[in-house]
Amino acid sequence: MRGAKVQPAFLVGIDLGTTNTVVAYADANDTQAGIQLLPIEQLVAPGEVGARPLLPSLRYHPAAGELAAGDLQLPWPQQDVAGVEHAVLGALARQLGAQVPGRLVTSAKSWLSHANVDRQAPILPWGADADVAKVSPVAASASYLAYVRATWNHRFPDSPLEAQELVLTIPASFDEGARALTLEAARMAGLPTLRLVEEPQAAFYDFLHRRRATLRDDLADTRRILVCDVGGGTTDFSLIDVALDDDGEPQLTRSSVGNHLILGGDNMDLALAHLVETRMAAGSEGGMKLSAARLSQLMERCRAAKELLLSQDAPDKATVTLLGGGSRLIGGSRSADVTREEVAAMVVDGFLPKVEFTETAKKGRAGIVEFGLPYAQDAAITRHLASFLQQHQGALPDTLLLNGGVFRADALAHRLAETLAHWRGQPLTILHNDNPDVAVARGAVAYALARRGQAPRIGGGSPRSYFLVLGEAGKDHRAVCILPRGSASGEEIRLTERLFALRLGRPVRFHLATSLFEAGTPPQLGEIVDLDAGEYLRLPPLVSVLQAESGEKRDITVQLATVMTEVGTLEVHCVAEADAGQRWLLEFQLRVDKEEQGDGEAQAVSPRIKEAIEKIERIFGGKAQKVETKEVRQLRQHLERGLGGRESWDTPLLRQLFDALMLRARGRRRSAEHERVWLNLAGYCLRPGYGDTLDPWRIEQLWALFDTGVQHHKDNQVCAEWWTLWRRVAGGLSTEQQLRLLDDFAFNLQADAAQRGSRPVTLVNGSDDDMLRLGASLERIPGAYKAEVGAWLIKRLQKAGKKEETADTNTLWALARVGARQPFHGSAHEVVDSATVAEWLHVLLALDWKKTEPAAFAATHLARMTGDRSRDIGDELRATVLTRLKAVGAPQLWQAMVSEVTQLDEANTKRMLGEALPPGLKLIG
Repeated sequence: MRGAKVQPAFLVGIDLGTTNTVVAYADANDTQAGIQLLPIEQLVAPGEVGARPLLPSLRYHPAAGELAAGDLQLPWPQQDVAGVEHAVLGALARQLGAQVPGRLVTSAKSWLSHANVDRQAPILPWGADADVAKVSPVAASASYLAYVRATWNHRFPDSPLEAQELVLTIPASFDEGARALTLEAARMAGLPTLRLVEEPQAAFYDFLHRRRATLRDDLADTRRILVCDVGGGTTDFSLIDVALDDDGEPQLTRSSVGNHLILGGDNMDLALAHLVETRMAAGSEGGMKLSAARLSQLMERCRAAKELLLSQDAPDKATVTLLGGGSRLIGGSRSADVTREEVAAMVVDGFLPKVEFTETAKKGRAGIVEFGLPYAQDAAITRHLASFLQQHQGALPDTLLLNGGVFRADALAHRLAETLAHWRGQPLTILHNDNPDVAVARGAVAYALARRGQAPRIGGGSPRSYFLVLGEAGKDHRAVCILPRGSASGEEIRLTERLFALRLGRPVRFHLATSLFEAGTPPQLGEIVDLDAGEYLRLPPLVSVLQAESGEKRDITVQLATVMTEVGTLEVHCVAEADAGQRWLLEFQLRVDKEEQGDGEAQAVSPRIKEAIEKIERIFGGKAQKVETKEVRQLRQHLERGLGGRESWDTPLLRQLFDALMLRARGRRRSAEHERVWLNLAGYCLRPGYGDTLDPWRIEQLWALFDTGVQHHKDNQVCAEWWTLWRRVAGGLSTEQQLRLLDDFAFNLQADAAQRGSRPVTLVNGSDDDMLRLGASLERIPGAYKAEVGAWLIKRLQKAGKKEETADTNTLWALARVGARQPFHGSAHEVVDSATVAEWLHVLLALDWKKTEPAAFAATHLARMTGDRSRDIGDELRATVLTRLKAVGAPQLWQAMVSEVTQLDEANTKRMLGEALPPGLKLIG
């Protein structure tokens, strides 16, 4: 029948892993059919295809002419969704990457959760040479899913993968951003419709399905289960509580999920690679420190050695060989031996040490960074587990399920079980996982079966009822129930009996509340409750701007559709009453760490804000008022009298003041004084351009003013305040917007007299100092452009040196920002290359740091250690800078920044940014 929905023939589970991708499936129409693994055909050697249960989550980007066309022939036509010609995926990618450095994309999944880089920018392979094609973490993930889709569709041409019921697994600790990027990768791969389920939960579903016939006996004495999932790139902890119903059948409820840890098998391989690197260096003249690309290559070799030496019937030792490069492929190779005892001690004692339950994970001043990834500061999984169990009170788990490839090593599994038993004072029950490599994919299928009532399910539904607060929070105490307690996860509930007015195109705030204690019958869907009459907790509000397709601002009548997802979010869709196809999604994150929880109310703002806004209205409001120039000039002082010194204004207050200024932006045109004051205050109140939920919307409103420029373009102070505003909010500007500012930067510095005479009025004039401070703040522009800005700054320094003048403080400050190894808001992949920075450091080393202290400050930031070999300068130059810093008595923090991975204190952050951050706003980049 035309338009009828095609029923899926298969239930398919996909484990998109850091190390391997696995696919499992079951016949959707045969309840007796078992769960099977999809043999994934892949290149196992040039020109040779073989079917394997695991597809290594790796990409190799060959050089031009490196592989013949026949070497890459697959049984189906394959086009790389990431856009790289002749890219190799899977087993052959691993083989080639172990031979040639700098061309292997690894750990794409770990990058999806790394917020300090642009995850949709082509940055992988990390640290690769300029001639190597690069892809984004999202595109790399999409390419593995697209490969799986092509494999499946070749095997089942009448049942394409995109038409099946799909379940994709993700780490339990993935945040909203990483989940959204995973879904974007699936869409890129042609898989727009699927469900997400957490990996530890999927591993447990695999156990439930395999043991469904004996589950009652298996869990008879179990009350709390710990699922510990240590994969190639991440570690996840989940707790599942077990209660017996009246018939003695186990009822399962997931109660707790751990924080995100980039800690797993990759870290073990890296630790082993560092040991081998040291041994290889000991046998070479002058030592040896590998590049990021060569270290990655060595990690692959060490991974193979680790798996060999931790396997059953392992040899006493293994030899790790790193081939030379280029023409010295064989002659330049180096080897080192590692023993079984060494690997066991390093991996078991290093990553699963015996610790007491009272110990917690160490939190240093900065995390470990390697290949650009921020690995967990503390490598001890047992200490992270102790921290997790301390945060989630209740009985210690009495049962353990282990998952992840690292637990194929019996020594690791035994150590974790031994540690938990020590904490409890008695042994644990160990649930058998027959194949940790494939359990998650099989469990994803078992989850799909459970949703159909064909397999055991982790039940209980939502443990609480959820309510949407009506009216204004704090004034209206009524709320409507949008998700009753016990509602099943993954099931959408439509509240059809009530209508709501939704504001489009303007900021809106949604307040949620939840029941703390519920006895008896829970509230019904749509029921109105009085929040003052019971035990309710107000949750953090969600602030958003929901846009109409036309972009207009208007109100629309909607109904609400609610679903509690399997990954811990409450999704509320606002569905247009007139057209159910129009939906606006609100996502509330319900898993909030206790230290991050507030009372759910908006942060308190000064009670004198109304008076402050009245002062702004008097100066810039729509009704022209007779205001003396002196009163305009003193607006800031008047605001400070009522609100306190502006350095004490916190982010909520600053943003309310900015919103008041933005509403009255037209009033800035009344005089040059009006414009100066408005630009100064607006930039100050929106700095650094991010940090509040609505800041992207505010930046959008502010950017709309850019093309019109300033009204009083002949006033030098107005022009200076214009550029100060954009410098202050640069952290919230996109790459495209920063490049637009760079165009004006270049014009103001390079235009000749004729060009300046024909400049458009809207292109605001800027002095060299204005441009210097602006250019240094554009962290999102490509590194090559930053290098050009830095070259201009170096010329200024060298020019001053020829005239025997003292180096300009502002120039040195700007050089520190432009060449910084650790950006504040920009992506780490866009820093200036380390070779160029090394040249700049030699210029700085020629200056007298005792007379010119800012030169030492700049050198500190150019030589700052990140732990990422692709960004850090060489060891010899680092030692030279450190010696000079000690000789001039530089602050201890500066010396530490060069010698170890550390974080800036408040004073150095203020100096680096040019001014302090608003109180309560902390940079985490």
